[in-house]
Amino acid sequence: MEREQLEHLIRAAAEVTQEYELIVIGSQSLLGSVPHPPAALKMSMEADMYPLHAPEKFDLIDGALGEGSYFHDTHRYYAQGVGPETATLPEGWQTRLHRVQTQATDLKIGYCLDVTDLFLSKAFANREKDREFNMALLRYGYVTLAQTIDKVALMPVSEDKKRDLRARIRRWAKMLQDRGFKLPDTP
Repeated sequence: MEREQLEHLIRAAAEVTQEYELIVIGSQSLLGSVPHPPAALKMSMEADMYPLHAPEKFDLIDGALGEGSYFHDTHRYYAQGVGPETATLPEGWQTRLHRVQTQATDLKIGYCLDVTDLFLSKAFANREKDREFNMALLRYGYVTLAQTIDKVALMPVSEDKKRDLRARIRRWAKMLQDRGFKLPDTP
């Protein structure tokens, strides 16, 4: 997905829901702070979102703009309506959101996750596609090992899960180093 496509989805979701502000989570929220990332980080053709002040309207997004919709068939990208509970995010994530508001959004607002918050959410979910995405974030330097490890303390999960999360992130960094990538904050 390209930044222009995300802006189109924000505008369309605002129109469908009659809401002015949306939260964008998932991999393509990266486009809020990194408008032109490498191809490896914009492989997804969907943006997960919900209305900030009416999250229960997520199903309107899914129905009108979701996978298999007329919108999807026409534009070849789509919005996935999700709820706030979809992602496990670090404490304070709302204060680190990146605002996307342009003429292309019809001045409607899409709040996108900070890259480190996105990384931790995906690290916690730990699906194969999330691992590859996060390893690319590390490889390209959009997050560092130190900052992600430090922010694990803010995750609203048990200490055991935090320990597992730190170990997982360290394994990913080691895998990248073993592949010959030099990460910014590792020896």
